[in-house]
Amino acid sequence: MKQFLAGLLVGLITTSGWSKDVVPYSLELVKKAESGDAEAQCSLGWCYKHGKGVAKDGKEAVKWYMKAAEQGNSNGQNCLGWCYANGLGVVKDEKEAVKWYTKAAEQGNVEAKLNLGWCYLKGLGVAKNELEAARWFAKPAEDGNAFAQVCLGCLYVEGIGVPKEEKRGVELLAKAAEQGNVDGQRVLSACYLNGIGVPKDEKRGVELLTKAAEKGDAEAQYQLGGLFSAGSVVSKNEEDAFKWWKKAAEQGNADSQHNLGVCYRDGMGVAKDDKKGFEWSTKSAEQGDADGQNDLGSCYRRGMGVAKDDRKAFEWYTKSAEQGNADGLRNLGMCYQDGIGVAKDEKKAFEWFTKSAERGAADGQYNLGRCYKYGIGVAKDENK
Repeated sequence: MKQFLAGLLVGLITTSGWSKDVVPYSLELVKKAESGDAEAQCSLGWCYKHGKGVAKDGKEAVKWYMKAAEQGNSNGQNCLGWCYANGLGVVKDEKEAVKWYTKAAEQGNVEAKLNLGWCYLKGLGVAKNELEAARWFAKPAEDGNAFAQVCLGCLYVEGIGVPKEEKRGVELLAKAAEQGNVDGQRVLSACYLNGIGVPKDEKRGVELLTKAAEKGDAEAQYQLGGLFSAGSVVSKNEEDAFKWWKKAAEQGNADSQHNLGVCYRDGMGVAKDDKKGFEWSTKSAEQGDADGQNDLGSCYRRGMGVAKDDRKAFEWYTKSAEQGNADGLRNLGMCYQDGIGVAKDEKKAFEWFTKSAERGAADGQYNLGRCYKYGIGVAKDENK
């Protein structure tokens, strides 16, 4: 479950959460804001932030949020915290974000409580404190806030900041899922698929995951594609795997972009097309996905969908290897062993093969064995 918690609700830090009371941009709104009306100042900041009725301007958004915040308006404080957390119109400063979230949360602002809880959970701008995170999520969850229910539910399932109570965690996730919350549906799906806090029910798990995917949740689309690719929980269907990965990839999901690159190169669920495979691997790699970086290195090394370029192959293998990717480590070892895009260096080849082998890569273990057998970068040792 930790893999789900790690990527959970990133939107809590990427959205200010406040819009229901926004007044549309008008000269009257500007006059009210200039006269010191805090709610009008918040609305005007929101208009500048989103470019509604006026050109987008982060600095102007911060200016008006600041005026509202300094008057003690909790929406202004929360929105100002968001600007600092994301560096919109101001230099990014997570400590300053926490300061303003705290002011708003202490007034009962629900969105601020969620953002502050997330900061404590992830250690953003404040020392990581999972107990404090759970405390800030608790009241909004009790009041029916779906985001808070998912966060707190995951904490109970994991036993992070609260006693481990899988059943209680699942109950909270179910409440969020019943509200149509895609994070709740996706994480609850994992509980049913793995029998965590509930009896294992793969059919129910797939139903929940499909609901989230059909609502456009990229992570759910990625996971659903994985189920169709593996064929263990649902019937194997490469076309459906490709379909769901494509939907997620088009939303920027790096894992799906990587998988789409593989699909195009291998002709899995789609006609083989090395050029498109290269394009999707590039998108994934540029987002920092280690598998995508390794695949892109191989595209350049073998000339798949792009002109062969050993130097670029070496560069992308290096990026992948530096993240600890076992295949990237092995391929970087090959570059040093054979002088691909870099000066030949058998000692370095041995070092990278060792790292790959230690991470369980079969090819890395094979190459490390060859190093010991033939004395490549290390003294011969046939026993090893």
